[in-house]
Amino acid sequence: MIRKLVLGLTLGVITFAFSLNASANDGNAEAWQALQEGRAILILRHALAPGTGDPANFKLNDCSTQRNLNEAGREQARSWKPFLARHAIEEARVFTSQWCRCRDTASEMNVGEVADMPSLNSFFRNRGDGPAQTRETIEGVNGLEPGLPVVLVSHQVNITALAGIFPASNEGVILALPLSEDPTVLARVAPGR
Repeated sequence: MIRKLVLGLTLGVITFAFSLNASANDGNAEAWQALQEGRAILILRHALAPGTGDPANFKLNDCSTQRNLNEAGREQARSWKPFLARHAIEEARVFTSQWCRCRDTASEMNVGEVADMPSLNSFFRNRGDGPAQTRETIEGVNGLEPGLPVVLVSHQVNITALAGIFPASNEGVILALPLSEDPTVLARVAPGR
């Protein structure tokens, strides 16, 4: 019994040391720690969905009218789970745009229950909606109760408007909390980087 306990404690210490070492090795240890502790959020652009914008016949509740993840995009989205685990994040609160490519990215990540956050919806076609949606995202995130780390899945235009960064598909940005209209960018991150 004692032997099992010592072995379990030893493995736990090794796992913890490995996760700290993984975070330290990518140069973003402080950003990852802030995310783990609820002092930051991760917002990422949906995984690879070939094309630009949305087709003319776009309908929010009909994925067949939208740009969708291809198989490479699905693999990219799935790569977040082990990537986050290497940074000691096994479970998160996941909020997403209502676009199918974002919902699918959030679901394929498989790190927590996925909830819609309409302020994360793309305003690529309606750029005038950007400032209001950005403010709504800031207020929504700042109004969340403490808990598990927060992951947002959105679009390039939304992330650029919020953080001033043009993310690649499947790239994320860790932003310090509380969010503001001029947030502090702690790190740019992506699996495989």
